[in-house]
Amino acid sequence: MSVYLRFGTIHPRQLLDELSSNQNHDVYRSELCWREFYGDVLFHQPHTTWKNLQPKMDSIQVDTDEHAEKKFAQWCAGNTGYPIVDAGMRQMLATGWMHNRVRMVTASFLVKDLHLPWQWGAKFFMKHLVDGDIASNNHGWQWTAGTGTDAAPYFRVFNPVLQGERFDPDGNFVREWIPELSDVPKKFIHSPWLAQSGLFGNYVAPMVDHSQERDEALSRYKISGENNRSVI
Repeated sequence: MSVYLRFGTIHPRQLLDELSSNQNHDVYRSELCWREFYGDVLFHQPHTTWKNLQPKMDSIQVDTDEHAEKKFAQWCAGNTGYPIVDAGMRQMLATGWMHNRVRMVTASFLVKDLHLPWQWGAKFFMKHLVDGDIASNNHGWQWTAGTGTDAAPYFRVFNPVLQGERFDPDGNFVREWIPELSDVPKKFIHSPWLAQSGLFGNYVAPMVDHSQERDEALSRYKISGENNRSVI
């Protein structure tokens, strides 16, 4: 349905009208509202297409050197070593679509585990998503990076292992898109490096240590906040 919304072949009001009052539809209604909200934000703040909505967040240190570009290439190819991230990226490259939850996880990994500019990820998503909407996409990325409106708290860093265990408990999604892990037991499907080496074939090892990079991200955000307070 997101593709039809993207190209205007169906109007969100039509969807809202056809939804029943069943509470099971509340989340869907909420997502439609977020879509319209981000469109309104971008209409009134067009510079936020590629710039932070909150200028105070401009001081956050991000990596853009040659090593950063190599890390970005691994993320783009779905070769980070974290199954839920890689499965999502490979799915998008193959189909042009990715579930919203996985979009948030992959975005968080790029911004807070790899410390790369959210704009890099936003541009890559817009290039490959068939339902790519500039307002929803880019402000969704700003939400993840903590730079937009009603942004996620800077200290919220998605743990790719726990996210995988919660939303893909049996590992079916991971196995579909990462055939190298087809023989890995359910217990290790989201942390295959803990299983016997022969079980995950030529699947890559984790490119970073999540715990360490989480601490690094929190440190960078904290320093940015302190710098902003000193200016005020």
